[in-house]
Amino acid sequence: MSNRDCPKVLDIDEHFFSRKKGYTTTLVDFHRNKVFDVRLGRSEASLHRYLQRLPGKDNVKLIVMDLSETYRSIARQHFPRAKIVADRFHVVRLVNQPFLDAWKDVDPEGRRNRGLISLVRRHKWNLSPEKHANLQRYLSDHPGLHALYEARQKLNRLLLLRNLRKPRAQQKLPILLKLIEQLRQSPLRQLAKTLTSWLEPIVMMWRRNKSNGPTEGFHTKMEMMSRRAYGFKHFENYRMRVMTHCGWDGIINRV
Repeated sequence: MSNRDCPKVLDIDEHFFSRKKGYTTTLVDFHRNKVFDVRLGRSEASLHRYLQRLPGKDNVKLIVMDLSETYRSIARQHFPRAKIVADRFHVVRLVNQPFLDAWKDVDPEGRRNRGLISLVRRHKWNLSPEKHANLQRYLSDHPGLHALYEARQKLNRLLLLRNLRKPRAQQKLPILLKLIEQLRQSPLRQLAKTLTSWLEPIVMMWRRNKSNGPTEGFHTKMEMMSRRAYGFKHFENYRMRVMTHCGWDGIINRV
């Protein structure tokens, strides 16, 4: 296994292993839909030695990840030729949570209303005419909140775009930058700062239809393995179990 070349499209994400040893880092090969490897730790220091000796890492073209500063730093240091693609689910969640926090500051009573929370969290284009009218009546009483809501809806619609050709993505980029500038002048200025920091991976998200979905599926399987074994004391035993069920990809047949 130590002689395998690193895949060209790689997904990096963290997964909880144990209270004593903490988290692990999962590397997934997108083309084969297999776990490439699982390593103990999620910091650059804990992964440095492994990544330094990883064969074929210069051939990695894309790395998919959530909005983790640690993994982005690792990707820039150890995979200098790779483009980073942000995971769409985490980007949309990043946009939604600050809006909910701002709503709590504007109208704490409305923020506790479960019916309103359900309406606000959903995309506007998925609401029925009746529900949309009810939401608009509430927002009309809070003009500042209404403006933030509309900005969030426009931003989410942009973030959900996928498989765009380069000219189309270039047309959408000024619209995204304008929305970020609007947020910079609002209570969501921290969100604008984060989106600016991750602008290139977000634009790559438009161009490439990649996400952390397969990795999250593997993490579910890995969690079930730990439950069936009532936990693992030794990480290498856990790693071999994961690789056997999720990542061998014919290695056993070639031995």
